[in-house]
Amino acid sequence: MDLDFLAFEGPLAQRGIGVIAPFDLALERELWRWVPMEVSLHLARTPYEPVPVSMEMAQLVSDSRHLATATRDVLHVEPEVVAYLCTSGSFVNGIDYERSLTKAICDAGAPDAVTTSGALVEVLHQLDLHRVSVLTPYDADLTGKLHDFLGEVGVTTVSSDHLGLGGGIWKVSYRTIAERILAADHRDAEAIFVSCTNLPTFDLIEPLEKALGKPVLTANQLTMWACLRRMQLPIVGPGQWLREVS
Repeated sequence: MDLDFLAFEGPLAQRGIGVIAPFDLALERELWRWVPMEVSLHLARTPYEPVPVSMEMAQLVSDSRHLATATRDVLHVEPEVVAYLCTSGSFVNGIDYERSLTKAICDAGAPDAVTTSGALVEVLHQLDLHRVSVLTPYDADLTGKLHDFLGEVGVTTVSSDHLGLGGGIWKVSYRTIAERILAADHRDAEAIFVSCTNLPTFDLIEPLEKALGKPVLTANQLTMWACLRRMQLPIVGPGQWLREVS
């Protein structure tokens, strides 16, 4: 067989995103759907904590020492940005703590850093949104911390719903999530935020945005948007409003 190897131009040059995920993340497959072919995701996890999804878990998985260690674990593959992919862990202690987490990641050697809740704030400001509806899989106390976080950045939660789950969040069906998003919506809300990087949402965003006529913002979507923005790459996947601000 006569092959002209000079005719092959691949492999496609890869650009990396380091991802620090909570120990219970089960949606790696969904996460990859948010990035273009030339982007690779390099995942590290926070240590296992034998507690249910709760305020306690959010505080345990957001320990800045764990984030620094996980950052150093992915630096050898040269990511352009490192993302802390956890909504509750990045909002539970307020906006100042969220900023301290990005600093901890950069201090550990990352060239740039993103958190899920920080990405949410960026998008709300980019779209000039001040009133939102919220859906979370958490209990009432942890959901209340999200309301407090949004209030710190000048955003009012006009309606809210929560699933009250202590685990297995990735197992919730699209039907249940869609029904609860529709129920959580409010006519005064300018957008709906669906919290938690372990809640599957990819295929729901486009049909729900068309039905509701407003942005449906989800955790993995926002985190990848913020990373790709720093890499000056276009967003991949559903989200009409995010494409407009990109």
